[in-house]
Amino acid sequence: MSGFEEGSELNGFEGTDMKDMRLEAEAVVNDVLFAVNNMFVSKSLRCADDVAYINVETKERNRYCLELTEAGLRVVGYAFDQVDDHLQTPYHETVYSLLDTLSPAYREAFGNALLQRLEALKRDGQS
Repeated sequence: MSGFEEGSELNGFEGTDMKDMRLEAEAVVNDVLFAVNNMFVSKSLRCADDVAYINVETKERNRYCLELTEAGLRVVGYAFDQVDDHLQTPYHETVYSLLDTLSPAYREAFGNALLQRLEALKRDGQS
């Protein structure tokens, strides 16, 4: 085994131990952007290996600042780039679960997208 292969194995292992939360946050945004009015990783709040902040505006026009950590996602403010340290909101394992509790219109948009996808798969299977 060459030194390069050993190093890449070690790097791969270390990479699974520590996540870059900014990359995780970008993935979260890309996953559900279709079902909200606006969603982006905060540029003014500090992102680190263990925390990132995401601003979201629901279809109902409610704005939230979300914190993403290894524990999950939670609301930390009720405006973009706002963190209220006294706010005690529950963590959600997924962005879907969090948005499902915050936005009935998200739930509807997600369900419609799922239905359209299933119909497309059905059409593709019949052709």
